[in-house]
Amino acid sequence: MSEDYMYARDGTVDSHDNPANKNKTGKWKACCFILAWNECCERLAYYGMSTNLVNYLQIRLNQGNVTASNNVTNWSGTCYITPLIGAFLADAYFGRYWIIDIFSIVYCVVRMTLLTMTASVEGLNPSCDENGCDPTKSQVVVCFLALYLIAFGTGGIKPCLSSFGGDQFDANDEAEKKKKSSFFNWFYLSINVGALVASSVLVWIQMNVGWGWGFGIPAVAMFIAVGSFFSGSRLYRFPKPGGSPITRIFQVLVASMRKSHVNVPHDKTLLSETTDAESNIKGRLFDKAAVEVEGGHVQGLISPWKLYPVTQVEELKSIVRLLPVWASGIICSTVYSQMSTLFVLQGNTMDQHMGPNFRIPSASLSLFDTLSVIFWTPVYDRIIVQIARKYTGHERGFTQLQRMGIGLVLSTIAMIVVGILEVIRLNYVRRHNYYDLEYIPMSIFWQVPQYFIVGCVEVFTVIGQVEFFYDQAPDAMRGLCSALALTTVALGNYLSTLLVTIVNNLTTKNGNLGWIPDNMNRGHLDYFYWLLAILSLLNFLVYLWISKSYTYKKVAGRLG
Repeated sequence: MSEDYMYARDGTVDSHDNPANKNKTGKWKACCFILAWNECCERLAYYGMSTNLVNYLQIRLNQGNVTASNNVTNWSGTCYITPLIGAFLADAYFGRYWIIDIFSIVYCVVRMTLLTMTASVEGLNPSCDENGCDPTKSQVVVCFLALYLIAFGTGGIKPCLSSFGGDQFDANDEAEKKKKSSFFNWFYLSINVGALVASSVLVWIQMNVGWGWGFGIPAVAMFIAVGSFFSGSRLYRFPKPGGSPITRIFQVLVASMRKSHVNVPHDKTLLSETTDAESNIKGRLFDKAAVEVEGGHVQGLISPWKLYPVTQVEELKSIVRLLPVWASGIICSTVYSQMSTLFVLQGNTMDQHMGPNFRIPSASLSLFDTLSVIFWTPVYDRIIVQIARKYTGHERGFTQLQRMGIGLVLSTIAMIVVGILEVIRLNYVRRHNYYDLEYIPMSIFWQVPQYFIVGCVEVFTVIGQVEFFYDQAPDAMRGLCSALALTTVALGNYLSTLLVTIVNNLTTKNGNLGWIPDNMNRGHLDYFYWLLAILSLLNFLVYLWISKSYTYKKVAGRLG
């Protein structure tokens, strides 16, 4: 067996810091520990808290609809912005494996102590009676301290785990490259298996048994996740940290600005440290950083603040090219964020009975989003891709940008569907004068289509985005780019908070109740959904223009 075939050609090493043997490390045997236990259990822990958080804030912290909704989206946004910290540390210094371990332990300790204690320990737990709960300021502070420490802990897991799973497949091996595409589909499926248990079993426990048990069980799941991840260590392939990506970006910017007066030669082979006549990414804006001029060397060594190799200039250009595609995911994430806030509040007004004696919590309806993902992920991977491949000739059926574009269309449809349901619900309220009825006699299961469509959006846009940012990122910046993809979720949540706040301030002037009052039967939540539908449509039209001008990067292998 030749050495090229025996060892991975992407520079990864095994747990003993030797070149990764392709037969003994990586691929699906390593990913089982990442998918089946770590990601599944970690997501169960996360969704076991986030899915029903809006109800917890309303019931136990006595917050109104707008305040609770905004607090959930602010916290969710922070959970998806902190991955920038984890990704930076992983890419620059520690590697993805150790960052996952360190932040997972923080996640476990905080969840096991603070959050569970705030829901169960006397003194930290708000006192409640038949008239509701009366939390003290210190109890509210401790609760939010726990939530935001968890947001920090999850920051090291989110960007690194999917990238670390992708690292188990050699992009320079055609057979493994095809399996990598499937990995991202199954990775997202494992997320939703955990979410399924969280949105069904755990939400029911929280609403019927107690919040202490409802938050304690996910803590145990997180400990299982950490143990699982450690147990697969000998099978993993480890990419070496590539140095600080942020520093390299600033070095290119500084070197380019210092040479603003320099002309870039048309012959790219004249640029520093390249023999390739064609760059991976078109554009000459930052090429000036690679133009050799007098003073570019300090004591015989190249000063990266004055002269930068063009191969690394391309890193920055790759990031810049990703930004428009990245921005197009923000509105889609705003749509997705409604599932844990306004969808739940809408469901709180509807008949939640399944049979005469069982009531399904409104937050548990998100299990239909999860079931949708669990259904569509293998259908997409095994059927849709095969059919599309016959017509497009593309090995993945659709290009990554086409896949994400289909999801953006579906996100617009989702907002139209939920808007229609809200119109029907409000008409039913007006027709029967149910304005002050807590639960109107309209089944909560009318919400199922909107959850199912949002699940389909995830399969096309969210999974496609994860794969796109991993493939198009420079090798040394994959963690950072995975975190960049997650920041669309963060900004989508923050945008939701901003829109709800603006809408509430504008529509409550002159004593009006506004679109989103505490009594949803007297509001106009449908107007807010129409607003999101219009924004989603405009976002898709802009995305079409962006995607037509995007050039995919070339994949260059390296021996190692």
